Amino acid sequence: QVQLVESGGGLVQAGDSLRLSCAASGRYPMGWFRQAPGKDREFVTSINWSSSNTYYADSVKGRFTISRNNAKNTVYLQMNTLKPDDTAVYFCAARLGIDGVYSGVYEYHYWGQGTQVAVSS
Repeated sequence: QVQLVESGGGLVQAGDSLRLSCAASGRYPMGWFRQAPGKDREFVTSINWSSSNTYYADSVKGRFTISRNNAKNTVYLQMNTLKPDDTAVYFCAARLGIDGVYSGVYEYHYWGQGTQVAVSS
């Protein structure tokens, strides 16, 4: 059983930064997703096992950075220049199987409990 624990969410003002962390119980291709109230869960970014490949949604490209520390089995999401539209519960996800970057909700097998990010204008 893969366990994922997110941390680092909070309430910030527009233009501020936050860093989310996701501690995993192993080493997997990982992704970050978010879900705003009344909306579907949407892809944010993903990273492969070796960090050689990353992929971003257009809405966060240039503002968010995904990284990982495999020695700690931890994936990070650095979020800069936050906007009110970034307000959501953020989830990390792990995929079993072939290494790579994946953007589909159904491509991931395990999910964290989520951490709330709220950005005020």
